[in-house]
Amino acid sequence: MPLDEDKYPAETGRRRFVKGVVGSAALSGVGVGGAAAVDATTDAAGEGGGTTPFVAVENTGGPAPRGMPIIPIEINGGEISGFWPEYDENAGAAVASDFGGSGIDYSSQWFQYCGIQSTEAVYPQSDRNNTFLNDTGTFSWQGEYEAGKPLTVDMFEDYQEWGNGIGDPGVGKPASVVWRTNSDGKNGAPVQIIRSVEVEKMANGEGKYADLPGSVQSFVSEATDQGFIAWLNKCTHFCCVPGFKTQEGSANFGGANAIYCQCHQSVYDPFSPVQATFVALPRPPKTE
Repeated sequence: MPLDEDKYPAETGRRRFVKGVVGSAALSGVGVGGAAAVDATTDAAGEGGGTTPFVAVENTGGPAPRGMPIIPIEINGGEISGFWPEYDENAGAAVASDFGGSGIDYSSQWFQYCGIQSTEAVYPQSDRNNTFLNDTGTFSWQGEYEAGKPLTVDMFEDYQEWGNGIGDPGVGKPASVVWRTNSDGKNGAPVQIIRSVEVEKMANGEGKYADLPGSVQSFVSEATDQGFIAWLNKCTHFCCVPGFKTQEGSANFGGANAIYCQCHQSVYDPFSPVQATFVALPRPPKTE
């Protein structure tokens, strides 16, 4: 698989170990070796799933087969939430057709991979909390606020200067959150969010972002707000949890100012939204 090998960061010492699974991930389109076989055996008993167009933060390095899906932002009363569309019985998913006039359908199927499809968080009809809740385990600044409480805009006032010694300061201020939790604030999906001047430019189609495809530009303009962008934080290679400015070693692989997965050195660019297609895994049928 020369294309995947060329994409590998030069300094990784794990190339031989993952070479075989890279090919499997690329062929299956779901990011886990053997996942194509899983699709074949579970589709009949599952719900939803199948070929799914989506918009992602682009995968730019390492073995990951595709980017991670973007979650549209909503801000109400200063609290930051991820938008969840209405259930569409015909589609068997929660769908916002022609999201923001972009021509792109935003769907709950975007998040049906890496085991997330088996959680209540992405069941299309689940009544869950869409507010991003503070997860204090990743970035030290989040420890200044109570865990499990809503993320608010005022927590990011220093986003144009913020830095933690990894990469360049002022690129963006990140946070780890949980999304789509139950009434106890638990069992949500892992998400990362950043606020950045680059996201503001991207939403307005300024500078290099003027070259974005029209549909992607329209989607991003609607899916971001006040410089915030969010994505489901599950690496599409082996389902690890990557991070924006979480690993000092990311500089060795071109990921100091990007999203870096320390497991196999995959890199994602949060300032490069792309539209792609993957095979969403079916949800297990509800038993209640």
